[in-house]
Amino acid sequence: MDTVRAFLIDSNKLFREGLKRLLDDSPFQILAEAGNLREALGSVENGLKPQLLLLDLQNGGDEEAEGMRRLRALLPDTRMVILTSDLCTRRLANALEAGADGYLMKDLSSDALAQSLKLVMMGEKVFPTHLAALLISGRVNGNGTEMPVSRKGLSQREVQILRCLLNGDSNKMIANHLNITEATVKVHLKSLLRKINASNRTQAAIWALNNGIGGELAGAGAVAAAANQ
Repeated sequence: MDTVRAFLIDSNKLFREGLKRLLDDSPFQILAEAGNLREALGSVENGLKPQLLLLDLQNGGDEEAEGMRRLRALLPDTRMVILTSDLCTRRLANALEAGADGYLMKDLSSDALAQSLKLVMMGEKVFPTHLAALLISGRVNGNGTEMPVSRKGLSQREVQILRCLLNGDSNKMIANHLNITEATVKVHLKSLLRKINASNRTQAAIWALNNGIGGELAGAGAVAAAANQ
């Protein structure tokens, strides 16, 4: 993967310095920093054109939401990923409305973060599955209430691949079903195994069943099918 020019926006200078060091050996290089959205907008208006925005949300307020929308308008082709320390429906709602491509927890491992960012640069959307589902379904109102939900941060594509694993599909079958390459399937599979702390496809299938990902599939048969791949 070619080097990706990233712009980091976070009020915590120590976190910014730490993340830069963390990403030193990855394709993601922090080319510029800002302590808040106002500084960030100034830099962009002065000509800064990153490929990736890494943005921390502070309060989920209207001013913050407007700042994100302005960034999106100024940088329509730039990927935007929210990095946050907590799961908040109002912040997620603002992120979705502003066109964010990802919403990731700051407690992710360096490998999981890098894999998630790679998926974003490939065009995937990476959000905490359960929180996004609650918001979209209307079971929460986006008023900022904290929710006791999973922090796995699986993308929609990763959930699709989990369902394919439950069907006992091989990587080639998954690629054909989702109209992607086998190499892309392997990237997604590696990422989702790391996120759910599973070491193989069988463990991933069990995790999917335990977390309600599987729909109409029969439990024992699904796990057995995954184990045979």
